[in-house]
Amino acid sequence: MRSSIDGLFCAYNLLYFFLFFEFSLTFLIVIIVIIITVVISAMASGSSWTPKQNKLFENALAIYDKDTPDRWHNLAKAVGGKTVEEVKMHYENLVEDIKQIEAGHVPLPPYKKAGGNKGCNFMDEEQRMRNLRLQ
Repeated sequence: MRSSIDGLFCAYNLLYFFLFFEFSLTFLIVIIVIIITVVISAMASGSSWTPKQNKLFENALAIYDKDTPDRWHNLAKAVGGKTVEEVKMHYENLVEDIKQIEAGHVPLPPYKKAGGNKGCNFMDEEQRMRNLRLQ
């Protein structure tokens, strides 16, 4: 909501600027249409999510599963500062991201192997057991 107010304020200031300097009416209309398009797309895409809100959203998803009554309302309340529609859109984007990852369209980061970065590779299981004197 804040970004749409900022966009409208910006549009008002540009309108005043163009009227003051007497630019052509066609040019002014084009600029206004562009500003309105930007504001509408910003409103349609939803507001940005902070890392804290994402974490609250993830935790709330673990609590409120698909069978929970008023799930979307509860998720929005748990996140705070988001509407039910914004929460639904965020969920749909998350589901789409997961589908893209599972389809192999998004490369996974190069995670380190379990056991940390000790710089040593275990030999096969038999050799490891001999070294531990368990065999």
